[in-house]
Amino acid sequence: MKKIIKAGIAGILTLALGLGVAACGNTNSSQNSAGSTSQQSLSGKGSGKEIVFGVAPGPYGDMVKLAIQPELEKKGYAVKIMEFSDYVQPNIALGNGEINVNLFQHTVYLENFAKEHNLDLSPVISVPTASMGIFSKKYKKLNELPDGATVTLPNDVPNLARALRFLVQVNLITLKPDIDLTKASERDIAENPKKLVFTPAEAAQLPRTLDSADIAIINGNFAISAGLKLSDAVAKEKLDESYKNVIAVKTQDKGTQFVKDIEEIVKSQEFRNVIQDDKNIFKDFDFPKWFNK
Repeated sequence: MKKIIKAGIAGILTLALGLGVAACGNTNSSQNSAGSTSQQSLSGKGSGKEIVFGVAPGPYGDMVKLAIQPELEKKGYAVKIMEFSDYVQPNIALGNGEINVNLFQHTVYLENFAKEHNLDLSPVISVPTASMGIFSKKYKKLNELPDGATVTLPNDVPNLARALRFLVQVNLITLKPDIDLTKASERDIAENPKKLVFTPAEAAQLPRTLDSADIAIINGNFAISAGLKLSDAVAKEKLDESYKNVIAVKTQDKGTQFVKDIEEIVKSQEFRNVIQDDKNIFKDFDFPKWFNK
């Protein structure tokens, strides 16, 4: 557990200091070809120009590979996918032009991160999203939790607040009135009848805490990447629209052709067919409102 806490502290320091892009784990493409974007350089239509998509570990890289990349290639783009090992570097890389677009985060996290790091990033469109789950190797029902049970949960501000609201949903805690629910922390807990003990950790590391914690609140993509099934969660979060993942770009690129092409693809029947295919994991995700219309 000490290692997990240290990892959480390291993540917080990285956020606070706004460090540049570090070496990333599981990178699927060369970083040398990524660069700043423009309507001229990423026009598609047989131009052979490259789009570099940044993703975090989990299902969204697969979503890009299966549902977006093939359609972009039909439009003449060369697509590379760069996988990062955390929730920090994909936005840093987007801000400095190392990648052109990313898919890994919800709107609340994007807005909070961009503000803290003085980055001009914008959402393009929301996509089907794996909700948070409460996982446990010790208990099958939340009412089995003993007093003083240990709970690991994300340490970044938006997802910590989200996890606490999740605990409110399942009636384990209450939060103080008149607080900013998007920035809630352990200090904002009003009632904790089971005297749960909270240990924040870096989101990507939470699956590893299941051997020591009584329950862990894990983002869906990291749960899936760790081999956990969403169907095995003790409880699953009900997602607000602002917590459904979005494709993000630099704000200056929102009007460019490659961004318009990405949005068109996500709204297409071809994208929908991949998402709803029974052999893919996406069919059990929480769909955005626009997808259900």
